[in-house]
Amino acid sequence: MSTKKMRAAEADGLRDPDWAGRLHRMDTVVSTQEEAKRLAESGALEGTAVMAEEQIGGRGRMGRKWHSPKGKGIWMSVVLRPAIPLQSTPQLTLLAGVAVCTAIRKMTGVEAGIKWPNDLLAGGRKLCGILIESNVGPGGLQYAIAGIGISANLSEEDYPAELKEIATSLLIEGGVPVDRVKLAGEVLRELKIHYELYLEQGFGPIARLWEEQSVTLGRRIGRKTQQGWLEGTAIGLGEDGGLLLRDDNGTVTSVCSGEIVLI
Repeated sequence: MSTKKMRAAEADGLRDPDWAGRLHRMDTVVSTQEEAKRLAESGALEGTAVMAEEQIGGRGRMGRKWHSPKGKGIWMSVVLRPAIPLQSTPQLTLLAGVAVCTAIRKMTGVEAGIKWPNDLLAGGRKLCGILIESNVGPGGLQYAIAGIGISANLSEEDYPAELKEIATSLLIEGGVPVDRVKLAGEVLRELKIHYELYLEQGFGPIARLWEEQSVTLGRRIGRKTQQGWLEGTAIGLGEDGGLLLRDDNGTVTSVCSGEIVLI
């Protein structure tokens, strides 16, 4: 439950009349993901989005808590209703990463890059996280919620001790405050553009754009597996969006889930 009533953004440049959705701006929420899910369950049209000033229970992948201080970032979730097979939903994470990275580079000049599968980095530290959560019904995928958390105007002092070495913000990297409303509007525009490209032409064009913005490809990476620690070089994306990893023996495998470490 939010501490302030939801209001639709009509005149602040955040609504796109060509996309059926509408951005709802809120004050404090537990999670924009939960608010967007509630709207989706009520029949909200594709493109409907929720943006909050603060999250007190924001989360990332694997249930991790997402640091979302008030008035400092873009904490936003968008309703998508793609007619795609359930097994293709991981591609939406990469699509959203491309859209957000493009918007950040265009609006701020900060050279953000994408770390597979869902993080944006700048200067080697985490700048943004993306979380795709899907709802499945009798007919397959009913909707997906694209959660986007961008650390915009956080200073070094805004981070708890455990995040200071691994997290950054657009303010820290660019040296100037970011207009969060304008950046959020650009993120939504780029998300729409890339989403429509994906629906029209498939994953191929998105994969190529992802590879251009990646800070993962060509890097040596490591990951935990059931057989132990695995190291190799990231060489590309598979058709399903998995990361192709070539180990020291020359064997190529596709990493479809889990966490990777840049070495």
